[in-house]
Amino acid sequence: MDEGAGGRVREPLIELADVRKVFGVRRRTGLLRREKVQVKAVDGISFAVARGEMVGYIGPNGAGKSTTIKMLTGILTPTGGRLRVAGIDPARERTRLAHRIGVVFGQRTTLWWDLPLKDSYGLMRRMYRIPADRFRRNLERCVEQLDLGALLDVPVRQLSLGQRMRGDIAAALLHDPEVLYLDEPTIGLDVVSKAKVRGFLRELNGRQGTTVLLTTHDLQDIEQLCERVMVIDHGRLMYDGALAGLHAAGSAGRGERTLVVDLERDLPPITVAGARVVKVEGPRQWLAFPAEASAAPLVAAVAARYPLVDLSVREPDIEDVIARMYAGRE
Repeated sequence: MDEGAGGRVREPLIELADVRKVFGVRRRTGLLRREKVQVKAVDGISFAVARGEMVGYIGPNGAGKSTTIKMLTGILTPTGGRLRVAGIDPARERTRLAHRIGVVFGQRTTLWWDLPLKDSYGLMRRMYRIPADRFRRNLERCVEQLDLGALLDVPVRQLSLGQRMRGDIAAALLHDPEVLYLDEPTIGLDVVSKAKVRGFLRELNGRQGTTVLLTTHDLQDIEQLCERVMVIDHGRLMYDGALAGLHAAGSAGRGERTLVVDLERDLPPITVAGARVVKVEGPRQWLAFPAEASAAPLVAAVAARYPLVDLSVREPDIEDVIARMYAGRE
């Protein structure tokens, strides 16, 4: 069990122990010959997600993210290992589990293509047998916070990708799920809409304690929403821990951090041991130094020799960190 804020112990809502998924694939080996090979989409993954956590689950295409989510929802059955969501085996009790989870699968909509958005929501209410008061309350909140008011009478097929994505997020939450799986929830959204969706998810997690497992290629989603991140590649977990620790894991021995120095006036490039100037713009200079090195001696050296106004230390971009992790794996 995880320990949450205030020392409270949070029970695990999602549990995987040595979960594997193997697919049989036929590959051409000659003009008329094919052979069947085993492809390990998920290769012995183990982790637990506590109730109320918001976790980023990231990796390159084909890493095993979607396969994991499909096993967590009961769409796919694991080849081996143990998997439970809210104490339920998804593959054995998929219908029962459906009332406790919400799912948004990237570019695959759960809405009815030719119906207005509000009619899709009406059908969702009947499918999940949502009480009228709760349905109305949840729909009003989603419509307001996801800016869906002008779209309710529009057929789903006429919505843009970003509009449909917001519609799908609302549909996944009408029945108050305990856990929400999101696959690329900000795909196709402009900057303003992305901020709106992120704010909505933060508020949902904070107010209702909804557990969120988020897969995305927009790593700003992870940085702004998740304190914990899991990185998967070739079906195996490469990292599972705090977002801050990801920088250290991916940068150790290879990456660089940046010291941004604001001087009182324009000066020639700063010269100090253990760092190199990579950019100069007027009185501001950027100094790169090894990610594993302490910034304190460098800060002290700069402060002792140059007229400072301000300075700050920037961690490596998360995209660069993960790219280095993949490169190191290869």
